[in-house]
Amino acid sequence: MANYTVADIQTLRERTGAGMLDVKKALDETDGDLDKAVDVLRIKGLKGVSKREGRSASEGLVITHIGAVGDGQVGTLIELNSETDFVAKNDKFVALAQSVLGAVVAADAADLDAALTAPLEGKTVKEVIDENAGVLGEKVILRRVARVAAPVVVDYLHKTNKDLPAQVGVLVGSDAKAADVARDVAMHIAAYSPLYLTRDEVPADVVDNERRVAEETSRNEGKPEAALPKIIEGRMNGFFKENVLVEQAFAKDPKTTVGKVVEATGGAVVGFARFRVGA
Repeated sequence: MANYTVADIQTLRERTGAGMLDVKKALDETDGDLDKAVDVLRIKGLKGVSKREGRSASEGLVITHIGAVGDGQVGTLIELNSETDFVAKNDKFVALAQSVLGAVVAADAADLDAALTAPLEGKTVKEVIDENAGVLGEKVILRRVARVAAPVVVDYLHKTNKDLPAQVGVLVGSDAKAADVARDVAMHIAAYSPLYLTRDEVPADVVDNERRVAEETSRNEGKPEAALPKIIEGRMNGFFKENVLVEQAFAKDPKTTVGKVVEATGGAVVGFARFRVGA
């Protein structure tokens, strides 16, 4: 009979995030030696990384870093995904996210490709993630990276479940005058998920497609031909109000817009990023 207890099984699961069956097999193989069992799981897990490629990694966390650069600041936001919330709240997974974020920041990585090849612990970020995926027993991926540079950068992290790490992360960059409202704007972005800062940032093909949909919908509804231009314009304005940050009704005071709140400071928001885990 193997020399381990139910408590040992639970301890190993907490240390590695591995499944019950894998944990028991590792303990059987090492006669209950927890440290050796961790190594067994790592080895078996690393060999099985490719087998996990088809699995969905829709849980996880978001984490941010803000640092001084020149006369301003740079904010970095990453999303690290796992397959289950059990792993997402595992201390090893959280520590991995912090290490990855540190490597991304140190490398000044502005996109996912640069982040995955950034050096970490004598390896690349991707290699360290794959290694930890082996220990955790799940597919783990760095899904997205965003950077916002501005005179002032603020962040906001929101937990959708109190028992899990933050699931929504926001960075907002502004000038000094708008700094006092930047955090309120970040909280608004977390709740209302705008896609663009201003109308000018909406890609032309997106605008063209929305206009086409608005026209076809209006015609299918039998609207008078003479009224179509006005109706289409109204629907386009509705699209912008839903998706453009400065045109959205402000969360803390829906009678005004985010743009007007920022304008009242005499300043401006220059950029933002928002991630929601799995979305």
